Amino acid sequence: MIAPDGLKIILITTLIFVLLVILTLLFPVLWLRIITAVVALIFLFNFYFFRDPQRSIPTGDDLILSPADGKVVLIEEVEETEFLKEKVTRVSIFLSVFDVHVNRIPVTGKVSYLKYLEGKFFVAFADKASEENEQSIIGIEHARGKVLFKQIAGIIARRIVYHLNIGDQVSAGQRFGLIRYGSRVDVYFPKNTTIRVKLNDMVTGGETVLGEFN
Repeated sequence: MIAPDGLKIILITTLIFVLLVILTLLFPVLWLRIITAVVALIFLFNFYFFRDPQRSIPTGDDLILSPADGKVVLIEEVEETEFLKEKVTRVSIFLSVFDVHVNRIPVTGKVSYLKYLEGKFFVAFADKASEENEQSIIGIEHARGKVLFKQIAGIIARRIVYHLNIGDQVSAGQRFGLIRYGSRVDVYFPKNTTIRVKLNDMVTGGETVLGEFN
């Protein structure tokens, strides 16, 4: 299955690839063959990058799921002043270009905070990326508390996609968007939760339990 948000890019690279193949057949010069080969690799990689596999969503109202595939690169206490407005635990997940980039809702509830910030494009695993990079900030009110998470662009990511609006009712594991080509997702847990992952763990979006309401 291919993520709908990647279909436009796949279509564009398909058209470019077909055009280059035709030109190569008409003008079989070395430099044109090289360009065609490079575009062919990009064409195939886009199918791989925008894959959208089915996931087995764990059941349990108190579970907080990973919104993304990747590696846990940071677990720390921070002061969150926009939505939770308290000292919380932040878990940062780094997505390489080889990870699935479809993002999923971590917890069932209502979208009550939504903000998009233009920013810089530092490498996604850098500490300053969480505050200074381009990002979307999404807050969900669960029956047991609030959860905040961010989609953060990386050094080569240039497009954050999210299909959410204030007031939306969402379910844990539900697809909501993606980040193109390398990125990071931060999840902010309130005080009344227990973190279920540790540093360097590999997590799967919509399947791995990051934490749980106490």
